[in-house]
Amino acid sequence: MNSIDPQVQREVLRRRTFAIISHPDAGKTTLTEKMLLFGGCIDVAGAVRGRKTQRSATSDWMELEKQRGISVSSTVLTFEFEGKRVNLLDTPGHHDFSEDTYRTLMAADCAVMVIDLAKGVEAQTEKLFRVCAMRRIPVLTFVNKVDRPGQEPLQILAEIESKLGIEPVPQNWPLGFGPDFRGLVDLATERVHLFGEQTRDRRGETQTIDLAELSDQDENALQASILSQAREEVELLATAGTTLDRERFLAGEISPVFFGSALTNWGVEHFLRGFLELCPPPRARQSDRGAIEPSRAEFAGFVFKIQANLDPRHRDRVAFVRICAGRFEREMEVMHSRTEKKLRLRRAHRVFGQERETMDEAFPGDIIGLVNPGEFRLGDTICTGEPINFEPLPQFSPEFFAILRCRETLRRKQFSRGLEQLLEEGAIQMFTDSRAARSEPILAAVGELQFDVVRFRLESEYNTQTDIQWLPFKMARWIEGDVEDARRLTLPYSSRVVKDQDGSPAVLFQSLWDTEYAQRENPGVRFEEARGLKQESPSVLTDGSSAD
Repeated sequence: MNSIDPQVQREVLRRRTFAIISHPDAGKTTLTEKMLLFGGCIDVAGAVRGRKTQRSATSDWMELEKQRGISVSSTVLTFEFEGKRVNLLDTPGHHDFSEDTYRTLMAADCAVMVIDLAKGVEAQTEKLFRVCAMRRIPVLTFVNKVDRPGQEPLQILAEIESKLGIEPVPQNWPLGFGPDFRGLVDLATERVHLFGEQTRDRRGETQTIDLAELSDQDENALQASILSQAREEVELLATAGTTLDRERFLAGEISPVFFGSALTNWGVEHFLRGFLELCPPPRARQSDRGAIEPSRAEFAGFVFKIQANLDPRHRDRVAFVRICAGRFEREMEVMHSRTEKKLRLRRAHRVFGQERETMDEAFPGDIIGLVNPGEFRLGDTICTGEPINFEPLPQFSPEFFAILRCRETLRRKQFSRGLEQLLEEGAIQMFTDSRAARSEPILAAVGELQFDVVRFRLESEYNTQTDIQWLPFKMARWIEGDVEDARRLTLPYSSRVVKDQDGSPAVLFQSLWDTEYAQRENPGVRFEEARGLKQESPSVLTDGSSAD
């Protein structure tokens, strides 16, 4: 089980698998597009504003994403850059899709946090950073939109440290910012990259010169002051700033910071090179049999995402598997650890946005898409050799609850199939009240917008229109034991005892006061905000105080 495969070891060292996180509109999808541009995967970077006259972003393949100009589903994008295989996981920035982002972070070895220079560290960025901290995922920071009016760069560094509790370590520094932005200083070499006119889809040319040799003799007073301020700040950072320590970065104690503008490509290529140098290759993963090293000979991976109708023409479901150890080969036979069944993996794809191509082999850090006729669930482990199970994916407390009804009786079969597949994806959660003879399933989601996505997809992909009835519940709490045990608890009259889609007992509450009342009246019972997390893990996706 501990044998090492030299070929796997070589391939592991050139893999970089990371997720991009941010608050909406910080520029995450734009940065993703520009990294693909430099990786040679696309010729023209797609606009992300959703205008009908512009191309949609490569990562935003769903029709609703194109209409609204937002990411609502995580997307896998792979490209080669200077000898490295880069697996980029583009995640939704909107709070309503945080659960999908969390599951995607489980598949990442590193995260890139995008911050808007003007807006600083925003609420959703902070929450997603807490997820990374909880998972001990190292985080790099890209401060975007330096060519627009915003905060002083030193203020941004102070805000990162005060709000996130991590020490920022700048790797480059803007020469001016906002309308006065002229270029970026590489702090390691003190070389200045001066940017000329560039377009959205081209790299453009830069002039590179030593900071000490840069002259302001022929410049006006404003530009002379920009150069003077940059020199002072670079000197300050050299004497008082923290130096980059790779071990501290991998431990999540510091975050390397890069400045730039994704829209105009300023600093993106420098960031990509710096990122590939700092981002760790795949590392050991914890399982029920201890740490699983990526270079071991036996194959192992886990399902972190399921997507129905990735290609509406095929009406199929794709299970996204993060390879954690060993070598994947098409047609190989694996053990499905949950069911203890053996499966032959005949249809495996490399997925790029909505596009796909057959994969013959893959290595740790890679993401493969398996056509899923129903065998897989989120969190499933597949492996060869001795069966193992990687850490389970968590389920978080929803904040919105409703009952969906199919408008047309003749479409109920399609409606039921659509809901079943969306439940498999984890797009929504489902609770049932076993006391009621004809209880309708209660659907729930972390964010209200998730219901818009579900209804849109039921209509566009399954041709079933729905009506929605909102319910007054605001949170779910999981408890140990069975449903009958839960019914014997002292609970507020307005609460409801239910079981989730896996049969685990839970209580739906209408307010935080109700949950506190239930805890006081039942001191020996734990009411958990999430299922599948370790006891010491904080709440990161709800609006609880530990997330803020």
